[in-house]
Amino acid sequence: MDIRNSDIRQRVNMREIYRYLGYGTSTPDETVRAMTEEVLDSLTGVVKPRNIYNIYHCSTSETEVMLKDSQNPERVLSFKSRNLSYNLKQCNEVILFAATLGLEADKLMQKYEILNMTKATITQACGAASIEAYCNILQERICDEASSDGEKRYLRPRFSPGYGDLPLQYQRTIFNELQCTKRIGLTLTDSLLMYPTKSVTAFIGLTSNPQSCHIDKCKNCNNIGCEFRNES
Repeated sequence: MDIRNSDIRQRVNMREIYRYLGYGTSTPDETVRAMTEEVLDSLTGVVKPRNIYNIYHCSTSETEVMLKDSQNPERVLSFKSRNLSYNLKQCNEVILFAATLGLEADKLMQKYEILNMTKATITQACGAASIEAYCNILQERICDEASSDGEKRYLRPRFSPGYGDLPLQYQRTIFNELQCTKRIGLTLTDSLLMYPTKSVTAFIGLTSNPQSCHIDKCKNCNNIGCEFRNES
């Protein structure tokens, strides 16, 4: 699914970048804001975002999520996690997806690490906010496509390996299933880190129940002490 860089730039949440930079709910001074805008323009001007996803039939138990590919119903992917199962318990379909901003984001960060460490730090924050914006656009468009048959679908929040009790080792399962390296150039190190670094893999539940939709992730999160919390 193609998404323009300008769409990503427009969707980036500047306050999210400032939180990543350690400003909390405060706004930085004019110099920092101007530098952030400059770096963000540079970043979103060079990245080459790519994504891959598949939609599976989903069934859950208290401790396990099972995904079945409609193209190969004999094959079932199993994930042991109470938290993921709870997240997807009202979903009969699940999107398994991977997305990346590409190598260009890492190259820009490496460039600034040599030339300007302040800009390097800002690039890290802009990259995190940009991959978030990219994923948000992507999942909205997937949801619209899934609703094209006349039945409105709603999304559960993204849930990635390493969250809650979902082991990070499941990254290998996702990479193998989606063929991330072959199809979008996303690789996984022996220590389960992704490269390019500004990348995301996740489960997203599809449900026909609007009441189970996670509209505002911060207002529904129990971690009220989180420094990235957004009350707006």
